[in-house]
Amino acid sequence: MNLFLFVFIIVVSFIAVRIGAIAFQLTGLEWSLAKFQSLSCFTGTGFTTREAELVTGHPQRRRIATVLIVLGHAGFVTLIATFVNSLRPDAVISIFSPAYLRSAIPVNLVPFVNLLIMLIIIYVFYKIFASVKIGDRITDFLRTSMVKRELVKRVTFEELIIATGGYGVSQIEICQDSPVLNKSLIESNLRAHDITVLAIEREHLVMPNPAANTQILLGDKVICFGKLENIRKELCVVPE
Repeated sequence: MNLFLFVFIIVVSFIAVRIGAIAFQLTGLEWSLAKFQSLSCFTGTGFTTREAELVTGHPQRRRIATVLIVLGHAGFVTLIATFVNSLRPDAVISIFSPAYLRSAIPVNLVPFVNLLIMLIIIYVFYKIFASVKIGDRITDFLRTSMVKRELVKRVTFEELIIATGGYGVSQIEICQDSPVLNKSLIESNLRAHDITVLAIEREHLVMPNPAANTQILLGDKVICFGKLENIRKELCVVPE
């Protein structure tokens, strides 16, 4: 029973980290960074100051991180308990080995044989989830389910480069509810909020250093520099 619980927790942990990564991506994080942040939250390791700002400065990401941290701690404690119990002589080897083979293994070596079997199981599941084809299928299925059920709302905001003090370069896809939709750059008054528009991408056409009278249209991707909190507030609607 302990062995099956151990395997179940490993599978659930892999899925939880992948769900967390998808959730972070839906909030605007780049995929590789989303995976790293999800694994960091789940394991409680790997945080860096600048990357932590991406999570702590965003209300929806904070909620995702909180769930991952709680699940990670609970899963780790349960995993350790089941791992230790699985090292008992009758825990693993009795499941996979016939009686005559079990009797041929010295009692003092049984825990090490159990450990070897468990490591093989961990490795097999790791290879399964690390497979690009299988991983992509699982990710696509989970992402579709999450979007359909609106577990995490999509945002059109992506932090590209993070500087100190909460500043950074961001890309925003202008949506229907954007405060700057159909306004010119000068009408949007972004300069007053310490936001500098670096470029606008419109239907694969990039306009670097756009003029002040450039109008911001639906679907435009606006790349700008400024305080991330101000950029989210002035250019896009972030779910609370």
